[in-house]
Amino acid sequence: MELTRKQIILNCEKLERRFALLAGGKLEEYIAERENDDVKLGSIYLGKIVNLEPSLQAAFVDIGAEKNAFLHYSDIIDGSDDVIERQDDLIKVKNRENNTKRSEKLEEITAAAKNRKKRKFTVNNIPEYFRPGTELLVQVVKGPIGTKGARVSTNLSIAGRYLVILPYSAHIGLSTKIEDKTERERLKKILNDLEVPEGVGLICRTVGEGRKAVFFKRDLKILLDYWDSIEDKISRCEAPVCVYQEPDLILRTARDFMTEEIGGIVVDDKNAYSVIHSMLRKHGGLRMGAKVKHYTGKDPIYEYYNIDNQLSQLLRREVALPSGGYICIDETEALIAIDVNSGRVGGKKKIEHPELIFRTNMEAAEEIARQLRLRNVGGLVVIDFIDMRTQKDREEIYKAMKKFVKEDRAKTKVLPISKFGLMEMTRQRELESLASTIFDPCPYCRGTGHVMSAESMSVAIQRRLTELLKNSKYKKVPFRLIMHPDILARLKNEDSHLLSDIEAKYHHDLTFRADPSMHCEEFKIVDAETLQELE
Repeated sequence: MELTRKQIILNCEKLERRFALLAGGKLEEYIAERENDDVKLGSIYLGKIVNLEPSLQAAFVDIGAEKNAFLHYSDIIDGSDDVIERQDDLIKVKNRENNTKRSEKLEEITAAAKNRKKRKFTVNNIPEYFRPGTELLVQVVKGPIGTKGARVSTNLSIAGRYLVILPYSAHIGLSTKIEDKTERERLKKILNDLEVPEGVGLICRTVGEGRKAVFFKRDLKILLDYWDSIEDKISRCEAPVCVYQEPDLILRTARDFMTEEIGGIVVDDKNAYSVIHSMLRKHGGLRMGAKVKHYTGKDPIYEYYNIDNQLSQLLRREVALPSGGYICIDETEALIAIDVNSGRVGGKKKIEHPELIFRTNMEAAEEIARQLRLRNVGGLVVIDFIDMRTQKDREEIYKAMKKFVKEDRAKTKVLPISKFGLMEMTRQRELESLASTIFDPCPYCRGTGHVMSAESMSVAIQRRLTELLKNSKYKKVPFRLIMHPDILARLKNEDSHLLSDIEAKYHHDLTFRADPSMHCEEFKIVDAETLQELE
């Protein structure tokens, strides 16, 4: 398979499945999925409202996960009619098989649906219609991140290969990436001719461009079968429960990524190969099925395609640029800070020539867009480009950045470079960043990346020692100082004269002990006879 074309490389292991998109052998997108990822993006749950938080304008919903999901009021208001009527349908479905008498809750919901038509639905109405204990269908739109639970919405959608169905919606639409007017008209006609149940909407995906009506009919049938199974599960289960699970990484790859621009998929697992091959043959025929290859080489697949080497460089703070410059990426609680530097050549600082600066900034813009995709970082991003003298150059970098982020499947918004030379952009983050997935905070430095220097610890020890020696109750108590060996080495060498001064000033002898098990920022001052810590 040619390395110049885009390829998908899948590595399937028991604990983790990995997806890599290569363009000319260069890593452009990376996804890792693990067996313990319970709450998957796109999954639908029959949840139960636990409590309402008016100050946050949000409801917290129990979906059976470790953390309750977050449902913003805006996600309810946007489709309030549909959501309220859906509550009615929900209880109808749950009572369909046993014909039980409607509960008081159902009567309240039905009355709410009628009253809704008489007055405008606002945030103030939510506590009336959606009380704690209310069951409702929600879909995960943002996975759990850090200590936060998943974010969910009541606006449901189920994606297929060519279509997305929208239960409880009459909207018929097309992907905005399909730009040809003639093709859009053709696809609209196909969608309007499909036999869609009342109250179900459709969206044609980008991959549907150029496809015949038969592909959409087949895809619609599969999606409606999914929805029937969801309703069946609702009738048999009690909240909280997952009623629709998004396909795993293997099936999603075949469904979402296998487009005409992809030269092929290489997968190292025989079962995964069979699943993908069968699915692509079903939807794309023999030609599409032939694009899947089963890797049987001796070397690990990610080593063979040089992906492991690229991943090892991915999470470094500094990323080199072709011109010799580099970018520094720092992820903080508030934002992602990225600094662009011209670098050095031969130990001398580069000449700040306008053309060189512009080229370095252009390389940085392309690499930053790639790094944001690969690292899956999001939120507010602030980029400090090298200062450019002309407004024309700044506008060119702005236009280029907008072009580079177009390939990102996450929603991004880019602002022009400010008068301070900073570019601000936002990137939607739906899942944990790559660094958060791979790493735990360091237990030694507590995630800061820094520990106090031996000199700083010496200052702290001397300060505490002086404080205790001034206390008359410790006048005759023998002092023993216990600390990490590296700190003791500092006290015994560079700072030994300072300790001698303290002993002479307070007429007190001091003894020392090294304890390798102690943290370098920890020390104890104890009674040398009783070994009780002095306070």
